[in-house]
Formats: sequence, C-alpha cells, structure tokens
Amino acid sequence: MKPAIWKAWAIALFCLTSLFAVNANAANEFAEAKVVLQISDPNPFKQTLVLNVANNLVKHYGPDRVAIEIVAFGPGLRLLFADNANTDRIQSLVGNGVKFSACSNTTANMGKKLGHPPKLNKNAVTVSAGVVRILDLQKQGYSLIKP
Repeated sequence: MKPAIWKAWAIALFCLTSLFAVNANAANEFAEAKVVLQISDPNPFKQTLVLNVANNLVKHYGPDRVAIEIVAFGPGLRLLFADNANTDRIQSLVGNGVKFSACSNTTANMGKKLGHPPKLNKNAVTVSAGVVRILDLQKQGYSLIKP
C-alpha cells in the first residue's frame, strides 16, 4: 500500500477509537447510580471488601446502569499491584465496566522506598492524585463510599 493509504487508515482507526471512548464515557453520564469507592488501607480484608461492594453494586443495578470507579491511594495502592492476589477479581470487574484508578503521587513515593516504581495491574489507570480524582468524580455526581 502507498503511504497515503496507510495514513488514511491510521486516521480512520484513530477516529473510530475516539468515538468508542466518547461513547463509553457518555454511558456513565446516564447511569442510574455513580459510585466512587476509596481504598486507602493496606489490609487485605479491606481490599476484598471494596471489591465485594463493587461486585454487589454491579449485581444490583446491572453493568449498564451503574458507573463505578475504585480509586486507590496511600497504602491502598497495594490492591492495584500487578502481583496482588485479587488480579482475577479485578479483571472480572473491569469486564463489567468498573474502572480502577491509581494515585501517581503514591506510586512515586512507593517507588522511592522500593528503589523502583511498583508494577501496577494492567487495568489500573494512573491519575495525578487519588484524592483529587475522588473530588472530581464527586463534582460529576458520584457518591463516595469508603468500605
């Protein structure tokens, strides 16, 4: 193929990808319930609890009628470590539309202590600051739950 055709294909692919991303975000705007779950505790029991709450919300409302984001910061970031025992549960929740946000401030600070940044779960999206992300979501109509 000629370079111009490759460029046209690349632009078309970018536009389609952007369209799907916008539609996914638009669906959350019309969710019956919007919930941000905070995890800032290293306790494995609390990690399990926050995942249970997310799962219960998905079961109650259905994945298309609830917007859920779990925001991890401080010691709670351990939930989103790549080697966390809950990796399969996180993957299952992502399949039902649950989003996971990791605080970049915490990641940087843990990286200093560990000597390298912690490897995060592939489903975790890094945000500038966990607390700021929670505040932004509350401004968008999300209810904060800290199990």
